[in-house]
Amino acid sequence: MSTSAKIAGAPISWGISEVPDWGVQLSPERVLSEMRELGLAATEIGPDGFLPPAPADKARTLADYDLTAVGSFVPVVMHRDDVDPLPRILRELDDYEAAGADILIVCAVTGEDGYDTTREPMSDAQWSTLLSNLDRIAEAARARGVTAALHPHVGSMVETAEDVDRVLADSSVPFCFDTGHLMIGGTDPVAFARDNAARIAHTHLKDVAIAGMQQVKDGEITYFDAIVADSLYRPLGQGDVDVRAIVKSLIDSGYTGWFVLEQDKVVTEAPAEGEGPVADARQSVTFLRGVLDELETVPS
Repeated sequence: MSTSAKIAGAPISWGISEVPDWGVQLSPERVLSEMRELGLAATEIGPDGFLPPAPADKARTLADYDLTAVGSFVPVVMHRDDVDPLPRILRELDDYEAAGADILIVCAVTGEDGYDTTREPMSDAQWSTLLSNLDRIAEAARARGVTAALHPHVGSMVETAEDVDRVLADSSVPFCFDTGHLMIGGTDPVAFARDNAARIAHTHLKDVAIAGMQQVKDGEITYFDAIVADSLYRPLGQGDVDVRAIVKSLIDSGYTGWFVLEQDKVVTEAPAEGEGPVADARQSVTFLRGVLDELETVPS
């Protein structure tokens, strides 16, 4: 039985988000203890305010729960000449040195709060600025021994299939392969895993309900409200993303990065012990381990 597959968690699966007014923010003690109960070995760091601000204290907190850090999701504006994303990036990288994380997940946000935003297509000048900033971020990360990976995201400047294709063509920066956000943006995640495995540095496994996705696309419900209603993202194996095919494709390609379980959540009230987000996370862990078992790659 292989030990090559690495499974981690993400605080957003417990409703921890950088977006203002994103529901109840559960304590790190609860989130980290529940991750560990599920047998996860690592977690992404989470947004500012989730863990203690000092890098050494972040590392110590994770170690208290026998967890290591694999990286973090960092939203920055990249397409505007009057905004420099590097100061925020460098501050994040300071945390990495203490915590031992090695994947910097960057998202090209619009500059507005939240992801229910409408954006105009970028001009060639804005694309040039974004791609240049991607290169600067990648170089700053590389200087610290960290790999920067771009995360296409709903409501960001790199969202649609056309956006993704342009980054593939005009940049060498690797991707954080988020199966759900790519699917919602119009990219086939199974095809992306098959055709672009060499560009994938990190993987967020999400499952998407097509019916909920279509409601968001048709404007019947906002992206935020769809997450509140649990009508968009589902535990792995319960939506319409072929997670099994994606995992097999990546492993067959020689992928050795992390599989991060990420089902975006909004917690509207603090759940009782053992209930709430951990219930869905448990189903996702069970499904993924079952798939890995079939492929004879589940960690022993």
